[in-house]
Amino acid sequence: MLKGLLRLAPVASLLVMLCSIAHAESGRRLFTGTLGKMPIIMELETSNADNISGRYFYQKYRQDLVLSGIKDKETLVLDEGELYDETAPRPKIHLTIEPHHLSGDWSNGQGKTLKIELVEAKLPAIPVDTLPYLAKLHDTEPYEYLRLQGLKLKQGKTQTFNGYSLQWWSEPQTKTALFEIVSGYTTEARDRINQQLMERLWKEVVGYYGCLAGGRFTSSIQTITPLLITPNVISVNVETEANCGGQHPDYSEAPINLDAKTGKSLTLEDVLWVGQGKPLHYEELNDEQTPDAREVYSEYRTQKLAPWLVEQLHKLHPDQIPGSDEHCAYGEADRWILPTWYFTEKGIKLEPYFSHAQAPCGHVEWSVLPYSLIKQHPGGVALQLP
Repeated sequence: MLKGLLRLAPVASLLVMLCSIAHAESGRRLFTGTLGKMPIIMELETSNADNISGRYFYQKYRQDLVLSGIKDKETLVLDEGELYDETAPRPKIHLTIEPHHLSGDWSNGQGKTLKIELVEAKLPAIPVDTLPYLAKLHDTEPYEYLRLQGLKLKQGKTQTFNGYSLQWWSEPQTKTALFEIVSGYTTEARDRINQQLMERLWKEVVGYYGCLAGGRFTSSIQTITPLLITPNVISVNVETEANCGGQHPDYSEAPINLDAKTGKSLTLEDVLWVGQGKPLHYEELNDEQTPDAREVYSEYRTQKLAPWLVEQLHKLHPDQIPGSDEHCAYGEADRWILPTWYFTEKGIKLEPYFSHAQAPCGHVEWSVLPYSLIKQHPGGVALQLP
């Protein structure tokens, strides 16, 4: 079960000169140009002539339009959009392949035709003060990097929380938001913390456009809640409810948990360890970690952590964690292999994992491990907990 749940980002150099983007090993190629008079960015996967795939967006709107088709000699024949209705015509794109250049036309099947002119994309040098996350996009996901060009954050309200001053920022097109901490820590600590917070804001922007890619997006509601800010730890909850094209909205809860002294993200094993030997440090979203580390992490979470959490929560909340439950089955260890977690005033709050169909079961108020218990099983980072 764990392998199905795990979600799989070297920080790029901040000084990269003009470069031509061509992912030769995968067949991915990136182009800039115009469709009619509108500037567009297009990415194509061309390694399989019988299964060409890609996407593009108008720079004005930034929303993906998916492409699929074939290569017929020196011409790409592409359909635009998802196939929801086989009887409905989809726009067609024909592109003649030339060295570092594509040209052709777009037609909607109703008599409208527009010319397309594309050249292999070149990215500008990265400004020195670029966030590491954006610098990484420049090198690894240049399509997304170009999508973000021109977007500016808008300054919002100020807020005081736990005695710390917060300055809110939002990205107007996507309406994603987060805050920086502007008082309460040393300048160096604030810089490290705020880099993490702003990187998360831009990741949420990228995620928003990823949701749009299906073409049937209808809504997105995001709620950002500061949970705990102390001299030692920071927790912020990021809740998103979005309809990305499925039958039901997708709900996700992805808290930010930081070591306030270093600005580094904390894993649950950094805070709580119930295994043998040195605590693990495995980051689920870090694709640079080895398969062996993933296997060890999977075994620990499945064989050690999840049963221990069930046992402790049963002792703390015997009415909530029975041996079996016909509805939400909080007593099953599988529910606690990958819990969502964050800091609160009283302890670490954990929320169990459930499938999309059982999502309401994941929202519980009682599943808190008190700090007195956490301190008996310290993790890999020396933290001063309440």
